[in-house]
Amino acid sequence: MPDKHVHALAEDYWETLLEANPTTATILGDHRHDDRIEDLSAEGEQQLRTTWAELSQRLAVIDRSGLDVEDRATCSQLAQELGDAIAAIDERLVELQSDQMTGYHVGLLISASLVSAPDPESAWKLVERLRQIPRAFEQAGQRFRDGVAAGRTPARVCIDRSLNMIEGYLASPLTADVFAQLKGPPEWEGEARWRSALHEAVRDAVRPAYQAMAGILRDHLLPVARDDERCGLGWLDDGEAMYATWVRHHTSLDITPAEVHRFGLSEVTDKLPGEYAAVAGRLFGITEPAEVFVRLRDDKSLRYQAPEEIMAAARASLAAASSAMVDWFGRLPQSACAIEAVPDFLAPDSPGAYYVPPAPDGSRTGTYFVNTHNPEEKARYEAASIGFHEAIPGHHLQLTIASELTSLPRFRRFSLVNAAYCEGWGLYSERLADEMGLYPGDLDRLGMLSADSLRSCRLVVDSGLHAMGWSRERAIEFMSAHTPMSRDEIMVEVDRYVAMPGQALAYKVGQREIFRLRDAARSALGAGFDIKGFHDSVLGSGSVGLPVLREVVEEWILKNR
Repeated sequence: MPDKHVHALAEDYWETLLEANPTTATILGDHRHDDRIEDLSAEGEQQLRTTWAELSQRLAVIDRSGLDVEDRATCSQLAQELGDAIAAIDERLVELQSDQMTGYHVGLLISASLVSAPDPESAWKLVERLRQIPRAFEQAGQRFRDGVAAGRTPARVCIDRSLNMIEGYLASPLTADVFAQLKGPPEWEGEARWRSALHEAVRDAVRPAYQAMAGILRDHLLPVARDDERCGLGWLDDGEAMYATWVRHHTSLDITPAEVHRFGLSEVTDKLPGEYAAVAGRLFGITEPAEVFVRLRDDKSLRYQAPEEIMAAARASLAAASSAMVDWFGRLPQSACAIEAVPDFLAPDSPGAYYVPPAPDGSRTGTYFVNTHNPEEKARYEAASIGFHEAIPGHHLQLTIASELTSLPRFRRFSLVNAAYCEGWGLYSERLADEMGLYPGDLDRLGMLSADSLRSCRLVVDSGLHAMGWSRERAIEFMSAHTPMSRDEIMVEVDRYVAMPGQALAYKVGQREIFRLRDAARSALGAGFDIKGFHDSVLGSGSVGLPVLREVVEEWILKNR
């Protein structure tokens, strides 16, 4: 029986989170706050901190000794997330979020295609939200200026890319504006009038707000931005503390930059070269990683020729994984994974693929989006590993199963803040797919190794940039030497790490922990180890940090001894 105090605290936390992030609430299918927008002011942030502190105090007085395993996990996870939220406010991390990845202005553009109104009331509320964007941007701009005043200058490359995205948006025709194309209620007689109001709000409020934001970036941030030689956080007076906060947030662990750096180097220089030699030796007759990388970069036959080829390969991988998963998982998602092409207007600036989890209200199933833009630039060898990461057995199993765990608190079912667990599982799934026999051949296995090389390089480069004084060019050169990616692709990757300190660490750190837990379980249980049971324990607790996942798996081991 769930403890009523724990349940009430978890619900209060989730309600506060939705109220503070109304755009996210809308995407999750909660339309109570559709007429509101985020409060990005320093005053609003401090009010939120007061609420987080009050919830933390309530959590601290709960006696966990008599709780069942799920309630103990809920308490541990709440402690982690509340601590992260308070630390982010105390470190004033928002002052540097003017970039192309985490900037609020960018997030609105990306999320607009996911926003929909189920009824006329919600539709008209969304018009009111659009009219409030100028206020939100004014607040964000003030936070950026506050950061500059405190010596927290942004990286120039991030401001350049952020400006480029805004300018690209403003250059699009009003008739095709992403905010003017919000999805409304089906077969609604009032849609024409609503569309007219949307266009008016976009013309009179949204676009002027983006123009004003571009002015702030160009006039106040760009002149003082750090150049490519000093693009990492370590060049700021309080950069070390900020990086530690980001690393803890994205990995859920107190792990040092030096440890991360060593782990990445060991993967890149000790483990992966032997794997490349084995696979590429069979396929190409070459064993040196540098030669393999040249072949993968330059061989035009390893590229697609048409969008239909990309979709066909993605569908084949999804079908194979869907058939095989019953032998590896006891707990299966109740809804199938949909597959769609990335919309044309998003495709040029989108990754090769991504997964959008199902809506909590059941209005949208989990969907694997495949980017078919410029097929001649997309590698055939990458398709399978990407599909296994994003769809099955990766994010679809993880996120859809989590959404269906109705006995758990909502924040554990729908939260996306636990990157090391989420992305760690995705990367684990790429290797698991090989164990499941899902890769059609060695070319696809090279894609798996290429993906692992990228994630391993991230450990080295992210810590190098933000803790060891690396320049942007040094980071680019390191990745060029240790992955088959093109220089243009690597530049985009490195600029992502500059913009999102610590996030790139989540993949390999999470994958390592899941494999470590699996090895520990196999060692403890011996012949009694069941891979289905292990996977069910990992996926059966919703979105959690790695310390909580460790508790969950250890409980499963004890139960099955």
